[in-house]
Amino acid sequence: MSGMLLGTAHNWFSVNPCDRDSNGVTIGVVTYIKSTGPLAGVRVIELVGIGPGPFAAMLLADLGAEVIRVDRPKPGGLQVAAPERDLLGRGRRSVALDLKSERGRRVLLDLVAHADGLIEGFRPGVTERLGIGPDDCFAVNPRLVYGRMTGWGQDGPLAHTAGHDINYIATAGALDPIGRAGGPPQVPLNLLGDFAGGSMYLVTGMLAALLHARSTGEGQVVDAAIVDGAAHLLGMITTLHNNGSWSDQRGTNLLDTGAPFYDVYRTADDRWMSVGGLEPQFWAAMIGILESQGFTDIPDRNDPSLWSDLRTRLQAIFEQRTQAEWSSLFEGTEACVAPVVPLGEAPEHAHLKARGTYLKHEGQVQAAPAPRFSVTPAKLGLAPRPTGADTRAVLTDWGIDDVDSLINDGIAVDNN
Repeated sequence: MSGMLLGTAHNWFSVNPCDRDSNGVTIGVVTYIKSTGPLAGVRVIELVGIGPGPFAAMLLADLGAEVIRVDRPKPGGLQVAAPERDLLGRGRRSVALDLKSERGRRVLLDLVAHADGLIEGFRPGVTERLGIGPDDCFAVNPRLVYGRMTGWGQDGPLAHTAGHDINYIATAGALDPIGRAGGPPQVPLNLLGDFAGGSMYLVTGMLAALLHARSTGEGQVVDAAIVDGAAHLLGMITTLHNNGSWSDQRGTNLLDTGAPFYDVYRTADDRWMSVGGLEPQFWAAMIGILESQGFTDIPDRNDPSLWSDLRTRLQAIFEQRTQAEWSSLFEGTEACVAPVVPLGEAPEHAHLKARGTYLKHEGQVQAAPAPRFSVTPAKLGLAPRPTGADTRAVLTDWGIDDVDSLINDGIAVDNN
């Protein structure tokens, strides 16, 4: 890496000569964005993993934390893309360390001594065997928040068992309700388990523990298990189930396509419209618009015995026009009808463009940081970095004094 670092490790940036920062400074060849988000000044170490761990680290970096990604010298395991193309790696620099060596372990603990938090996503017991488990880290930094991301959790009969998102949400009760009547459960990508039940709960837990550490000086372990998070996300559905308002027969309930007024319908151009008229006033707005277009004889939704007829009628109506035509008709109304937008087209949707929901940053289209803050706005920082691209710079910034020796001996690998 070439380029100049300005400020401290908590507050650093350099800028690509093709771009200027908000202060008009132009130097170097790698863009480092000065942290402005609400987590500016927070330091986090991420031990390389896949899926929910990197997403949690990305979210913390989006919000302004300085997150250092500690990679293996030779990347291994499942990769969705090359490190420099993986959006989950954005916003942080990469250090390549051999954590199986004693010197590599000591370097990591030296970094931990200056960190506020750490994220690891190994199976239970792995970091303990490496000598970088919670007790090892608390010995050098008792204020540390030690975030652990797993599918099954740190204990329980399945804790040491392999698994993936689909297995965790299946076990937690979150997969079985998703799907149409008479069909199998439908897999909701890996959004429900990895990222909602996993990453978001890890981040929430770490932020809560960071507040506790700042007020008490006491660090702690955050055990974020996808099975726990997925079960927690089911709170509203569990309430309905407990009160007899939710059937275990999928596709027969209010929110699982059982109700024809909460479903998707194919259009004339083989696309889809989403209908979400749960409340009577929204449904009435939709019916009013349809009737204004000459579509009448729509069965009464208040009679469940007519729901099959209602679904058939709605499908017949939506098949008569294209998605664009329906979108133009319903946009801006209270009907709760919206197009099902393909992922590749979402960045061009007028509403998302107006809000800047998707951005093109360092050559890749990606979602902007979320949520948004009125005083401490988050912004996109570094593009995803190749493994070990910043080893020398980070170790130097964080006060490691034998960097040349570590690199020469292969304990640390600098791929700049």
